[in-house]
Amino acid sequence: MANTSENQSADRRKAEEEELPGAMDVLRGARAQLAELTGMEAESVSSFERSENGWLLRIEVLELARVPDTMSLLASYEVELDRHGELTGYRRLRRYERGRADRNP
Repeated sequence: MANTSENQSADRRKAEEEELPGAMDVLRGARAQLAELTGMEAESVSSFERSENGWLLRIEVLELARVPDTMSLLASYEVELDRHGELTGYRRLRRYERGRADRNP
């Protein structure tokens, strides 16, 4: 009897995993959701990892376009998504000019 229960649990987990989006779907969805919420264009994903509750990404966003382009303001956002790729939270970590590199400590 216990074996049947274990098999059912394993089957349920496998079915849930099959329904979960793949990495590329999560990346595309995160960029689109953040752009829709902030009204700003997501330029790139600079980090991406699976977390305990879903996904954690860092997305670079164009906040203010300037001329020349090297003076445009970008921002780095931390974006949290659930296991299904739905955005659950975000926050801006930093703002910087496109042409400026980080200082080494």
